[in-house]
Amino acid sequence: MTLDPTLREANIRDSVVKYFVDNINTTSGVPLTFDKSLSVPKVTGKQASQVDRWVNIDFGTLITDILSSQVLQIYVCTRKDNEGFRLAQLRDTVFGYLFDSDDAYLNGMRIPFYKSDSRGHSFWTLIGAFMVQDVDEGPRMEAGDETKFKILTVRLRFASKG
Repeated sequence: MTLDPTLREANIRDSVVKYFVDNINTTSGVPLTFDKSLSVPKVTGKQASQVDRWVNIDFGTLITDILSSQVLQIYVCTRKDNEGFRLAQLRDTVFGYLFDSDDAYLNGMRIPFYKSDSRGHSFWTLIGAFMVQDVDEGPRMEAGDETKFKILTVRLRFASKG
């Protein structure tokens, strides 16, 4: 029996990765990692100590049903940021990709949900959308290496076929 594309974890992960790479990394120029918590991303031409801002997205709980949900832990991180102002700016950038500012009710953003190509080609077939249901923002924290960070817990909801 074939699993419906809306229930495939690979499609869910690929779609989320594509959205954040296309927007946070490519459009906003912010280095991005996945499933690495506070680890500094490898940036071409820079040593880890030279990277002073980045975003990491960890995939959390996935619940599949007629109305499925995927939880993301988004780590917003800065270094060499004495007052935490750059952390606030980076947080605002990330929030800009989670909420539709044109929506009068500030509903969550609709993130495209694709069936990705399993053969390694870059073919994407739109099969739905993720709705950002809510974002829980943790306090500003500081790691031992003076990395300032916030964790945004994001719940994405999407329709699935069982």
